Amino acid sequence: MFKTFAIAISIALSPVITNACDTALILTIDVSNSVDTGEFKLQADGLTAALRAPEIVDAMVRQEAAIAVVQWSGETRQELSIPWTRIRSSLDAARLAAAAEQMPRAFVLSDTAPAEAILFSLDLFSQVPDCKNKVIDISGDGTPNSGSETRDARNAAERAGVTVNAIAIESMGLAITGFYKGAVITRNGFVITARTHREYPDAIRRKILRELSHVIG
Repeated sequence: MFKTFAIAISIALSPVITNACDTALILTIDVSNSVDTGEFKLQADGLTAALRAPEIVDAMVRQEAAIAVVQWSGETRQELSIPWTRIRSSLDAARLAAAAEQMPRAFVLSDTAPAEAILFSLDLFSQVPDCKNKVIDISGDGTPNSGSETRDARNAAERAGVTVNAIAIESMGLAITGFYKGAVITRNGFVITARTHREYPDAIRRKILRELSHVIG
């Protein structure tokens, strides 16, 4: 009887083994002055559709990913629109997608400061210290017109072991892809180009799937 009791105590005190968080991913959305109401809706709808895509849901659940959504524009305008959400089941993924679908726009009539978006996002990773891989997914359709030096923010991310990837939206006819490649993404990051905001939904789906599959560079 004593042996049985000892075994029961041992089992009760043993740590519960669970899958660790593989990837913490911050999805950031540019809502600066260059993004009109229709273009914001394309981004929000595209993000929602991506988070509902079966292959992405499967990847998030398999990795017990942690996902957060940030909206950004000018130097002092960054918002954590959807706090860190742990995806341990398809229900968790469905709740995340529903939150993205209902997300209101955070800012209007504001400048473009991607450096501050990166730095703001870097601070958020302190809330998910158990996640193995940390990634910032930044999208935008313009070059900076306010804020600090983007390369300095990118370098800070590299020092912290954080990957920065990007979606360059070329709707204004500018060389946004070149800017993101040269100043925004980390050395192990990548850029996907969307020629217009209408291509954003497909770009964000492909990008999230690639990030969760750890295909980088």
